[in-house]
Amino acid sequence: MPTNWSAYDGHPHFDECLQSSGQARPVAAPLLEYLRELSERGLKSRQAAANRAIMEMGITFTVYAEGENIDRAWPLDIIPRVIANSEWSRIEKGLEQRLRALNLFIDDVYHAQNALKDRIVPRELIESSRDFLPQAMGARPAHGVWANVCGTDLVRDRDGTVYVLEDNLRVPSGVSYMLENRSVTKRVFPTLFRHMAIRPVDAYPSQLFDMLASLSPRPGDDPEIVVLTPGIYNSAYFEHSFLAQRMGTELVAGSDLVVLDDDCVYMRTIEGLARVDTIYRRINDGFLDPKVFDPHSVLGTPGLFGAWYRGNVAISNAPGSGVADDKVVYSYVPDLIRYYLAEEPILPNVPTWRCEDRDSLRYVEEHLAELVVKPANESGGYGMLVGPHASVQEVETMRQQVRANPRNYIAQPTLSLSTVPTVCGSAIEPRHVDLRPFILQGAKMAVTAGGLTRVALRKGSLVVNSSQGGGSKDTWVVEDV
Repeated sequence: MPTNWSAYDGHPHFDECLQSSGQARPVAAPLLEYLRELSERGLKSRQAAANRAIMEMGITFTVYAEGENIDRAWPLDIIPRVIANSEWSRIEKGLEQRLRALNLFIDDVYHAQNALKDRIVPRELIESSRDFLPQAMGARPAHGVWANVCGTDLVRDRDGTVYVLEDNLRVPSGVSYMLENRSVTKRVFPTLFRHMAIRPVDAYPSQLFDMLASLSPRPGDDPEIVVLTPGIYNSAYFEHSFLAQRMGTELVAGSDLVVLDDDCVYMRTIEGLARVDTIYRRINDGFLDPKVFDPHSVLGTPGLFGAWYRGNVAISNAPGSGVADDKVVYSYVPDLIRYYLAEEPILPNVPTWRCEDRDSLRYVEEHLAELVVKPANESGGYGMLVGPHASVQEVETMRQQVRANPRNYIAQPTLSLSTVPTVCGSAIEPRHVDLRPFILQGAKMAVTAGGLTRVALRKGSLVVNSSQGGGSKDTWVVEDV
């Protein structure tokens, strides 16, 4: 019996694989032809094979629920998202442009503050940001780059326009799942990989290593690089250990490091102390150094901030880079691109209302039930309101939160996110997706070919975060037909 595609009849959203006529988009035609020839049994068996591979490979993520940390198998839907290489080339240029401007802005914030003096971004917005670190003023990270790893979330609206939804510049996660998704999908669809020109993604660990090596304060052929993790109970611990293993670097906790009187960082090993050149940190600023930030932190290392500030160790992403990882600052990025690069933005922002603005606040309050409202500094979908899917009580609760702290909230229209065919039992149905590519900037720049496609597995849902019940897909950037 052929697979059931009836859910696509009269489908109103932009679909990444199918045109409104129901015909396959040219770049996805080989994939769709293959899927339409599959029986229900064949579809189910391939999804089951992927699920088994994920269990065998130990690909997990952690959900914090009811005071417990619950490890779950990573949710992968086997049908990939397909993007034409010609379209991706433009997106790639837009991502590079955006990160260049953001890094120039962060460097400016901690030095001359020209963008604040010229009122491109209000000074009070930065000074009230919880991620602005006055202690970092005057610091000079390698190459003038503060945010070395960026995960930029992209969405496509009903008319096919690709928008930037947000920039993740503190400790962006998900790239390990992108790599593992590709590994599992190759097992499931080996024939398609032999016959379709799909751009590879497996060079990312070596690109990450090269970027981290380029930050070393002791240029040489063999820098000592470590991945700093908060530990096994962190939701992204799988990724921390995965990347350390793939790069051939040490995975360390804060207690594995020590700062000596020479203001250099050393790693404790069975052979004694070894000097560390670059730290790929996966903990937030406030926990890095109990001497400078939270004195109760046991995740960081005393003296680490001072060693970084004096240029004796590199930290990626640099302390203070989160000042640009603020959803209110996000709304100014197109202006920052024009200001620093004298270029027009290649990728547009989603239209955004800043609740700190009185007129915008009034509009948001009047239209809460129609909008998506987000706190400025949360991640993982926490604290967000999707107005059309919210209860009356949830809308009213958000109204009170916005009124109490308008600077901490933005609002955006509820976009009609694009969809991708998704395995739903024995049928194939559309589910909404976003995309998180990863951009590296050190001595050079690199962008993943595609990224982590996240999918809202619940019918009609727009929330794609794994912590909120979402799943993932492989992303194929394919040469144009």
